[in-house]
Amino acid sequence: MTVYLNGQFMPIEEARIPVLDRGFIFGDGVYEVIPVYSRRAFRLAEHLKRLQHSLDGIKLANPHSDGEWTKLINKLIACNDGEDQYLYLHITRGVAKRDHAFPKPPVKPTVFMMSSPLLTPPAELLQSGIACITAPDNRWLRCDIKAIALLPNVLLRQMAVDAGCAETILIRDNSFMTEGAASNIFVVKNGTLLAPPKDNLMLPGITYDVVLELAAANGIPHQVRKVAATEVFDADELLLTSSTKEILAITTLDGKPVGNGMPGAIFAKLHQLYQGFKRDVMRA
Repeated sequence: MTVYLNGQFMPIEEARIPVLDRGFIFGDGVYEVIPVYSRRAFRLAEHLKRLQHSLDGIKLANPHSDGEWTKLINKLIACNDGEDQYLYLHITRGVAKRDHAFPKPPVKPTVFMMSSPLLTPPAELLQSGIACITAPDNRWLRCDIKAIALLPNVLLRQMAVDAGCAETILIRDNSFMTEGAASNIFVVKNGTLLAPPKDNLMLPGITYDVVLELAAANGIPHQVRKVAATEVFDADELLLTSSTKEILAITTLDGKPVGNGMPGAIFAKLHQLYQGFKRDVMRA
């Protein structure tokens, strides 16, 4: 695996950062994940826009212009095997004396990128769906920032693993759903697709955008609004989306079947549309 670190491409075994990097000491940084299809970064402009939003959220100057990012990303794709990859970008505030306040004057940010194979969900998961649990959303109030300090998400996701499930669906204030620990969640009720709004309590997913665009273009009724916790537990269908998992049906929630316990019609339609979109647009 070839990675990029602070201006150089190198084998991952050679990549090193100082122990006083603020990403290591404080989790002071942001990240971005970009899927690659047929060696093309998907919706790169949208991902770079989301990266800029995260950098702005932690008051860290962007180390590269969009054009510079594009050149670096394309070179990283070319340096690694596989037609389909997913890229991980990691930017920290840099190396400085340990102090909670920002270094003054600012230090040079640490920039790291790596590529991994992009694997689609196996056929058996598409046929059976996945099991999830719910838990209180006890994270901070800036979930729209793609921060590298992911310990709350790690603990919430581990709850699902310990329960033999694929994901944890998060409920804020015992009132409404936000997202999954590492995914976006959609609810289907009476033939209508319900999506939580983009706000400070959820990460604005790129696949989330694609699903809503496909629904709008193909006459699938949908609403973007607060989704009550009761609507999650009473859903006809639940869908999970992410760049690496695409679209999956959630067929079991907290040990109980969702709907009839099998992937539903809206999932089947959206999955078909997504695969067509991937073939005709992502790989174009």
